[in-house]
Amino acid sequence: MKAEVIVIENDTDLAEAMAVVDALMVSGDQPARLRAQARLIEDYEKRRWPRRTLSVPDLLVYLMEQHDLTRADMAPLLGGAGRVSEALSGKAQLSMTQVRRLRSRFGIPADLLIPNDDRRAVA
Repeated sequence: MKAEVIVIENDTDLAEAMAVVDALMVSGDQPARLRAQARLIEDYEKRRWPRRTLSVPDLLVYLMEQHDLTRADMAPLLGGAGRVSEALSGKAQLSMTQVRRLRSRFGIPADLLIPNDDRRAVA
């Protein structure tokens, strides 16, 4: 196997680089090359598919979809239909009581439910 790494500029390069990493993992040869190629893959993937922090309303909608819940199902957690509407529209921030209930119900970190200035800018 050649001792060069593939610079990744498109998805075709990515596929080729992934095949190289797979082969290097199986062979156990050239650990430095494996690490270098894996870092290039990681860098490309971060540029190609950047992570986006969800706003609290987007996160709530996602949780509802994943758990097959309706607005009515969320009312006991958020304190009524009006509070559900406010939370889903982003008109009101969640109270600490609501954060605790949601954290307990869905098993997610509380910091995902507490907006900061960076998260609001993305929403």
